[in-house]
Amino acid sequence: MHYDCLIVDDEDALAESTSEYFNMFNVKSAYVTSEEACFAFLQDNEASLILLDINLGETSGFDLCKKLRQTTQIPILFISARSSNDDILIALNIGGDDYIQKPYTLSILLAKVKAVLKRYTSTVIATAPTLDFGQVQIDARMGRVRVNGEEVKLKAMEFKLLSYLAGHKNRIIPKDELFLHVWGDAFVGDGTLNVHIRHLREKLEAKPNEPQYIKTVWGKGYMLEDSQL
Repeated sequence: MHYDCLIVDDEDALAESTSEYFNMFNVKSAYVTSEEACFAFLQDNEASLILLDINLGETSGFDLCKKLRQTTQIPILFISARSSNDDILIALNIGGDDYIQKPYTLSILLAKVKAVLKRYTSTVIATAPTLDFGQVQIDARMGRVRVNGEEVKLKAMEFKLLSYLAGHKNRIIPKDELFLHVWGDAFVGDGTLNVHIRHLREKLEAKPNEPQYIKTVWGKGYMLEDSQL
């Protein structure tokens, strides 16, 4: 089943009331109160956005975010009573998309969630038609990749790199362009890019040393070739 929002918060009453409020305004929501329950929920359901509390009893929302980012790129909004700049920076640097401090009014929180969902949905609609090639299917909304119908686990940066290549397939992409648009840093080293390319080939290609899709164009950059176009 698909949900617009999954709330992960160990404050049971607050999580329940937030979920009920969202559902009243047509944002289909559910809530869980632990890391284990979060993963169990996502095994059987999908969510377009996660509201994640930093304090989760014996575990940390930071740790959960890192684990989620290994398999999904869906927006994660941190919610917390903490106001430290260090906490905010950590949340954003490990893959969080926003940081919302408690206490908050449900109406403001709902507005933020709706804005993110609208932006995310429009981005997926715009990019989704360009993201399948050969036997590879990219689910941009859920951040998942399948090869011949079997799911392949990609790390967050591997997924981002593959999505950029697939969104510009059959075009030679200079390394500097990949550094800037994938890493957001023009000074990323060739070694970092080469390692990510190698990992993608190992996970997607039948013969990684003779790639069918991700081609090296010596002296220029890389190209994701889709012969079906």
